Amino acid sequence: MRAAFCPAPGTLDLRDVPDPQPGAGEIVLRVRACGICGSDLHWFRGALPPPAVCPGHEFAGTVAHCGAGVTGVREGDAIAVEPLAVCRECSYCRTGRPQLCPRLRILGLQRPGGFADFALVPAYAAFRLPAGMPFEHGALCEPLAVCVHAVRLAPVALGDRVLILGAGSVGLLALVAARAAGASEVLITARYSHQADMARRLGAGKVFAATDDGQRECAAYAADHPIDVAIESVGGSGATIAEAVQLVRPGGTVAVLGIFSSAPPLPALPLVAKEVRLIGAMLYDRTGSRPDFAIALELLEQHRDLAAALITHRLGLDAIQSAFETASDRRRGAIKVTVAP
Repeated sequence: MRAAFCPAPGTLDLRDVPDPQPGAGEIVLRVRACGICGSDLHWFRGALPPPAVCPGHEFAGTVAHCGAGVTGVREGDAIAVEPLAVCRECSYCRTGRPQLCPRLRILGLQRPGGFADFALVPAYAAFRLPAGMPFEHGALCEPLAVCVHAVRLAPVALGDRVLILGAGSVGLLALVAARAAGASEVLITARYSHQADMARRLGAGKVFAATDDGQRECAAYAADHPIDVAIESVGGSGATIAEAVQLVRPGGTVAVLGIFSSAPPLPALPLVAKEVRLIGAMLYDRTGSRPDFAIALELLEQHRDLAAALITHRLGLDAIQSAFETASDRRRGAIKVTVAP
């Protein structure tokens, strides 16, 4: 089968590798769609080390083969993948927090992922897609589940005003999750016009430019309209955590989703003086009545038209290099780029 690898920053190539064989409790997935994540772009641009394995952690497909002892799914089922391989024995796994498992291996980072014809997946990581849901929408379940998790951790409550820093695909999906949680108003910052347009389409109350003038405008608005929860989705090497702490109201919450490639500045005095809650949100969990992944699938089912709009580019696996170049260059109008083997 074909599988993509990143031998050096800025370069992806396809290699012929053996087809995976399922062990006990595993399934082989025929990958139908795999999205390019903002975190993938960090290693593609050289800000983080590239994975030694086939990348891709936002993927969906059909079950091709089942290993011994697999129950709950069968060959031919359409599924989205929660890309976490865990021990299922530690206190974190037993309490529904597999993302904190000390033996966690993420498919697409430490284990082979979805930029391939087939992928080996733990059967417990399979979530059935609703009938008729396109595979490319199912691949959006992973980044949306990240946002659902952050919204639940904060938590965003009915009537809250929420500010999202960054209007990439995660920021836009966080907008959807915050509105679904009952936020009365969701504000967002956007660097590019196509991101701002999409944010308005998804129901943003106000969109502020990611510029100095936009930041001043946002601060002025926040002074008169207190921000209950700020969600940081930019990461990189910016000062967005500091910006979020400054903008959120006293007693408010800052949830950090962005992946940072360097230590960001942190305004300790406002953090303390305002008693701001600063939390990190790592992947997704299975606490509460339903897993974050199940909630994300439900939201995608409810918003099929919006999910379709977020996917701006669709390319084949043989165009994996072009797909990453497109996703990396926001001037091309990309929001979510999906690869379909």
